[in-house]
Amino acid sequence: MFWIDDLWKFGISAFVGTLTVFVPLLDTRTEALDPIPVVVTIPILKDLAEQVGGPYVRVTSLLSGYENEHTYSPKPSDLIAVRKARLLFEIGLGLEVWISSLVRNAGSQALRVVTTSQGVELIQDDADTHEHPHTGKHTTDPEGNPHIWLDPANALIMLRHITDALIEVDPSHEAKFKANEAAYRERLRQLQKELSDRTQRLPDRRFIAHHSAWPYLAKRFDFHIVGTIHLQAGTEPSALHLQSLIEKIRKEHIRVIASEIQLSQRLPELLSRETTARVVVLTTMPGGVPGTETYLDMLRYNVLQLVGALETT
Repeated sequence: MFWIDDLWKFGISAFVGTLTVFVPLLDTRTEALDPIPVVVTIPILKDLAEQVGGPYVRVTSLLSGYENEHTYSPKPSDLIAVRKARLLFEIGLGLEVWISSLVRNAGSQALRVVTTSQGVELIQDDADTHEHPHTGKHTTDPEGNPHIWLDPANALIMLRHITDALIEVDPSHEAKFKANEAAYRERLRQLQKELSDRTQRLPDRRFIAHHSAWPYLAKRFDFHIVGTIHLQAGTEPSALHLQSLIEKIRKEHIRVIASEIQLSQRLPELLSRETTARVVVLTTMPGGVPGTETYLDMLRYNVLQLVGALETT
């Protein structure tokens, strides 16, 4: 009788031991199958969130890289993605004028919206001066130029906001998130040094910009923007403005026009035909052109394209 009781107890003990072994595995599997649902407005934020979050995040970018971030119209699938998300990362500064209504319509009480431009030193210069579409007068954007991510130093500030938000939602992986952030910071630091060294040999750093997306990149890598085609997003420049640019290019021997894949190429090509300036096509978004799927790839592509055009024209 006693040996039957002992055997029964041994069976229970073995069963409990088996559960002890398998429960952590079940927890890990459940955890891996349930990453944090994250929505971002533009691809740069998707890349940064995935760099930090790794397998613990599932990131959806509302823009793919080919659209104009200023004039984007959300789709029904965007509404569904926002409704299911725990975190939404945006740039802010009036870049995504369409996002507030999307968040409001989604109606999710669990969603946290993180503005990644907080703490960035904004540029407010001629690149932020826009021509009013009705009066023709020039006004200055009080918030500053929103294309902050084109300076890698600003991307690091954005990265910190993303890391802090992920830790708040998933504190169990704080150490991993911080380690991923530190590793990415080092990779970006090395790339910035490589590109800065590459630009030092340029005798002429001037170019005409397609629209006011490039002052942060220009400041960081010492390029000089001497004119802008589109003074206001979504608005055609006047004939008088285009003629003044043509005269400036001819008179000052400007050799490069930096176009953008997200915008129509008609006006940059028009200026090129009227002058001797060469058009080089850049991208403000990762994925905009082949080979720029990550932020590091995009940054390298833009700087080297500009350097190459300035060296060979």
